[in-house]
Amino acid sequence: MTVDWTEITVSVPADTIDAAADIANMTVPYGIYIEDYRTLEEEVMDIAHVDLIDASLLAVDRTVAKIHLYIEPDENPAEAVEFLRERLSAAGIECCIDTASVAQDDWLNNWRQYFRPIPVGRRLLINPSWFEHTDPDGRVMLQIDPGLAFGTGKHETTRLCIETLERYVRPGARVLDVGCGSGILGIAAVLLGASSATGVDIDETAVRVANGNATLNRVGDRFSAICGDLLDKVQGKYDIVVANIVADAIISLSASAPMFMEPDAVYIVSGIIDTRSRDVRTAVQDTFRIVEENFDNGWYCFVLRLR
Repeated sequence: MTVDWTEITVSVPADTIDAAADIANMTVPYGIYIEDYRTLEEEVMDIAHVDLIDASLLAVDRTVAKIHLYIEPDENPAEAVEFLRERLSAAGIECCIDTASVAQDDWLNNWRQYFRPIPVGRRLLINPSWFEHTDPDGRVMLQIDPGLAFGTGKHETTRLCIETLERYVRPGARVLDVGCGSGILGIAAVLLGASSATGVDIDETAVRVANGNATLNRVGDRFSAICGDLLDKVQGKYDIVVANIVADAIISLSASAPMFMEPDAVYIVSGIIDTRSRDVRTAVQDTFRIVEENFDNGWYCFVLRLR
């Protein structure tokens, strides 16, 4: 018998969605999806597919954004709801939280209606695997099916990392993606010219999804994801190490990342909310120098080199 999951829907003022999503990401290990329609027309124009806008989406109240997250059957949704109420209240964010039972197969597909083709940087188009006839308009298409893993290209931190990889990947580069999620960054690096990329993640589901996405993009011979701890599972040195995770994990990694870096390698880190950027700077300053920093809608991406 299939046991239902619990869908938690958090409604917040749209201008607080970034901070609210940062809090929501703390509650589940496999990602969330967000409804935020403030820039709907602009986003659609960016990919030149006006017919993608449904009338029902145009009628949505754009002053409110919604976060959807899902709790496994063996977890207590009441604890997640209480955590969300407490943390959002402490952050001064008004919220309305609803819960509903949902079959796993249903919710795995629910969020797909909100994931559309996304141009990133100058060269890539992130395309959901179920959009079979998207015109890349001269861009390199990266097909992605994130499943339960983080990484669709829509979040600011993923875009920042891909845009940065576009500037630093050189032919023949070897790339390590720490906390690879859906594999989007490692696969992007290969499509941008890297000779190989390795992903590592402690989540078995993410690793399975990442390897599946590599096959989907016909780069399975150059990208592979492995499950486990970085120090136990990864060997060798890389020209680029990228980690799109959270500030605390980046701080923790600052001591071990150099073990995997060539002398002239770059270390690209993101997932850093603006309120934690100073903590990250302080933690890495003895080992790394920040050679570039990029900012988008409350999130930082740093490019680091060894001192």
